[in-house]
Amino acid sequence: MLNSVQLLFDLQDVNVIGQSISGCLDPEDIARRVTEALVERFKCAFARLWLADTDQQALTLVASAGLYTHTNGSFAHVPMGAYKVGKIAQNRVPFLSNYLPDESWVKDRDWAITNRIQGFAGYPLMAGDRVLGVLATFSHDALAPEFLEVLQMLCLTTTIALDAALQAQKTVPKRMAQSGTIALSDQLAKVLTSTQLMLVGTERELPASMAYALLRGVELLTQLDCSYCRLTYDDMAVSLDAIAISPPYIHEDLLERTTSPLAELQRMALWLGGTLTTHPDPQDRVFELTLTLPYGAELKHLSVSVQCQQSVLQLAFTHLCLQAGLNLREMPSAPTAASETQGILLTDRLDATPSNSPIIWIQHSSRGQIPAAAQAVVTLDIIPQQLYTVVAQVSQGQAALPELIAPALSDREQEIMRLLSQGLRDRDIANRLHISESTVRFHVSNTLTKLKAKNRYQAVYEATSRAWI
Repeated sequence: MLNSVQLLFDLQDVNVIGQSISGCLDPEDIARRVTEALVERFKCAFARLWLADTDQQALTLVASAGLYTHTNGSFAHVPMGAYKVGKIAQNRVPFLSNYLPDESWVKDRDWAITNRIQGFAGYPLMAGDRVLGVLATFSHDALAPEFLEVLQMLCLTTTIALDAALQAQKTVPKRMAQSGTIALSDQLAKVLTSTQLMLVGTERELPASMAYALLRGVELLTQLDCSYCRLTYDDMAVSLDAIAISPPYIHEDLLERTTSPLAELQRMALWLGGTLTTHPDPQDRVFELTLTLPYGAELKHLSVSVQCQQSVLQLAFTHLCLQAGLNLREMPSAPTAASETQGILLTDRLDATPSNSPIIWIQHSSRGQIPAAAQAVVTLDIIPQQLYTVVAQVSQGQAALPELIAPALSDREQEIMRLLSQGLRDRDIANRLHISESTVRFHVSNTLTKLKAKNRYQAVYEATSRAWI
């Protein structure tokens, strides 16, 4: 059995593998690094990765490490649905077996016995509804069922990297011999079909991973009927600002739904050390979007240690950190010199507070005690992108305590909340304040975002409870 302590170590190894493929845009290189790491870190007999052909009719073996390193054998090309690997891709169902020689689908039973291959685990690499490939491992020893959870996290990271690399091969033009690289703004302008791109600032060459994220963002915005798009280069970052139509039937925060069309873009933003924010207008179904990517941020990874009282919380927040693209590290058992740089500590233990480590406190209830040394507080319902933002704030020396988590409302927003609490409609408020109804809805939308409220009634309640109206 794979105990909780071993699972934590395995998840940290997954994080290390993820860091090694961050920013890589060569699919075969990504596959090679992942398979080699599985053999080295997880003691697999051998590991293989197949990529789906463009027509989704077959799988091609692109990397093999361990006992076999060749990619031109009988399993070099596997038809979709053939053998176990093809069935995993076709049915999109992970599989684990510890009786490989006895499985009816094994092509050569004597081979498995001779090489003492006992365990097998295969996992489909899924990007939305597309199958990118299959990752498979073979082991001499039995695999714990929980190993599929470890493989799931590794496959999630691998899929993001592979999808970016594969899409970049299609989207990012190669260097032209005489005229050099095609400007990113020209590439974006070709993708945009419903609006004209505006360019602010002097263009500069970006890493391929950043350029792909911006291109993918414009592709998604085009699907959402983008009506405004601006690319801005400043001294510290490049940003993409847009206005588009919200997807139907989605009324809450677009970034809090894994099924949202923007979920993919959110993951890429986190991976590159950037931010993605949206400001929806529930009534008009229009939202504003800002994608900001700092120059050189892809080489910087925020570090955090997790120390929870309960093993279930330890595992949950470890998973959360990995999903947020944070680098997990182990806290030293003894205090170190004050001059040494420490990672951020995410904890709910009062006895785990080294004085030279910034602390993010995990709050179990609204009445729980918060240590005086805590620079930020998170709750049990936090999502990966929110956690990344808090860690980034703390790493920059910014506090994120409860009273600072919700930004204060502007005078205009407070005035509109006050009129809403009196039962006035948008038209009445617009007439009284001598502004348009769309401006009223814009301020209401900003207020909902700041207060993390689902509707106007909740926003009025939250604003009242904070004595802002």
